Amino acid sequence: MRLSPTLLILTLSTLTTAQDQKPLIDNLKAYLSLAKSYLPSSSLPSPVDAGASKLAAKNVTPLTKNNWAEVLTPRSPSSSSSSSSGPDNNNNTWMILITGGNKTCHGACATVDSAFNTSAALLSTDPTSPSLASTNCDNNAILCAIWAAGPPAIWHIQLPSASPSSAAETTTTTTTIHIIPLNSSTVTAQEIVAIHAEKKYQDVAVYEGPFHPFDGYLAKYHLNTAIGYVLFGFSMIPSWGMMLVVSLVSRTMMSRRMAPQGGAPREQPWTQPLGGSPPANERQFPRT
Repeated sequence: MRLSPTLLILTLSTLTTAQDQKPLIDNLKAYLSLAKSYLPSSSLPSPVDAGASKLAAKNVTPLTKNNWAEVLTPRSPSSSSSSSSGPDNNNNTWMILITGGNKTCHGACATVDSAFNTSAALLSTDPTSPSLASTNCDNNAILCAIWAAGPPAIWHIQLPSASPSSAAETTTTTTTIHIIPLNSSTVTAQEIVAIHAEKKYQDVAVYEGPFHPFDGYLAKYHLNTAIGYVLFGFSMIPSWGMMLVVSLVSRTMMSRRMAPQGGAPREQPWTQPLGGSPPANERQFPRT
């Protein structure tokens, strides 16, 4: 049996092409592996962190100067079970994050925000956990001025119940506030969770100052909002403006202090010079 030269050439070329394709595929795989090695691993978001952020965004209520009084309204225990589910059942207890940006927190609250978002995901699995809220003092400066609040901190607020759940149960009429300061560089989600889980808020004294947003005397006389706007106005004045005002006030006070008393200056009394008689034109002769 004879093979034609044309068939032999086609067979050899096919075998050669099949042998050349194998190194090409291997080289392509090597190039892909090398390209993956240059991708930074930190740029890929963690599924746990992504889930924590979604849960935090769902459960954390943003507070502003317009809605804080309505959001932090005492509710009866019966209405909480019918209108909410999950951690919002305990809606008379709140954990509020006081955070900020470059102005009020000097750009050091990023770690606090991340830890609070993670703690929100952890607290969402606890049916007895408090309701969560947050406010940014850069965006809500008037609210922070009304409360005299500064970042970073957690405000643990226990509101009184709107009505007792049973006839034998008694409720308090005051709102208990514990202000827990946070370390902006070392705070962790576990520390924020421990404020509720281990009742760490009880280690801090109850806040009873005049700026108490519910029971302080400024709130009782409805002066807290007005004082908050005044403090917000002072905070908008630059430092050189305050120095100028202090300088003008001090100069005015000193000029008034150095001015002669009693209006016009008094005329100095005449005194006779020593060692001689007064001139003839200034002599006073007795009348006869």
